[in-house]
Amino acid sequence: MPSAGAAEDTAHSAANAENTDILALLERGRNLSTPVLRAAVDRLAPPMDTVAAYHFGWIDEKGRPADGDGGKAVRPALALLSAEAAGAAPEVGVPGAVAVELVHNFSLLHDDLMDGDEQRRHRDTVWKVHGPAQAILVGDALFALANEVLLELGTVDAGRATRRLTTASRKLIDGQAQDISYEHRERVTVEECLEMEGNKTGALLACAVSIGAVLGGADDRTADTLEAYGYHLGLAFQAVDDLLGIWGDPVSTGKQTWSDLRQRKKSLPVVAALAAGGPASERLGELLAADAKSSDFDSFSEEEFATRAALIEKAGGREWTSQEARRQHAVAIEALSGVDMPERVRAQLVALADFVVVRKR
Repeated sequence: MPSAGAAEDTAHSAANAENTDILALLERGRNLSTPVLRAAVDRLAPPMDTVAAYHFGWIDEKGRPADGDGGKAVRPALALLSAEAAGAAPEVGVPGAVAVELVHNFSLLHDDLMDGDEQRRHRDTVWKVHGPAQAILVGDALFALANEVLLELGTVDAGRATRRLTTASRKLIDGQAQDISYEHRERVTVEECLEMEGNKTGALLACAVSIGAVLGGADDRTADTLEAYGYHLGLAFQAVDDLLGIWGDPVSTGKQTWSDLRQRKKSLPVVAALAAGGPASERLGELLAADAKSSDFDSFSEEEFATRAALIEKAGGREWTSQEARRQHAVAIEALSGVDMPERVRAQLVALADFVVVRKR
């Protein structure tokens, strides 16, 4: 985690991981869900099936088989653990894992276009390769597939799971709308930023960590408690993302340097710095207000973005966000105490939470 306190968090994560192989958990989620995910994508009409395959990293821009980076697969891993938390086999959570991944990738396709991001996972984004229209259509198709994958199970629990997924999807869209609107405002409160990030990231992670349990027959109280863990984990996840969006290594993140500053995002470090007061905060506010009116913002030099990042750090935005990530992580872990589950599963959920907070991409 690119912030103060990283050594402490990394040591904690390493200690917890002694009995939990995080990479194995992520790989299990990927291996069990990918065949079902591929089968769902194969239902799409050409050329949407090919465009989606490119997005997932299964083929390159010329249609040749590829072994691209398909993402961290945290959500599928959580969905399978969710089923186990309810006493079911991990395979019971696979349809939920696939549905959540489809919604997540629907949002990525649309977000990349709306944000103008040209790179994701070290490759050109779909809209850059196949055009904006295909990015929109394939995103819409993935969203529809997500509901199909669940509803075709034909069970009462599948219906319950679908309701949770659609609610999470609506909140995710709310969060994206808030995020875009904040880019055009000079000031956003910390509370507004946390609400936006809770919608944009927390809601779908909350769904991921409850949907497997619901498919496994868990009652609403259990699912709601697991959702609380996922929601706060999502806030911790997004806080780390916000740090990486400014100070992340492009080699690790696959995005440009200062990527969130280039997009004028009112992310947590920025909002916290502006709220802090003091000379650095005031100077940052002046620069960002001028940036909003600038006609040549896109031609800013690296030094100009570096200056803004330095002011955010000097005003305390970087450290505050780092602390908020750790606080949300602690709240997430505490929520697990409200669910009776196998201790092995509890330890794995804790280990995954640790992984999310100390990741570098």
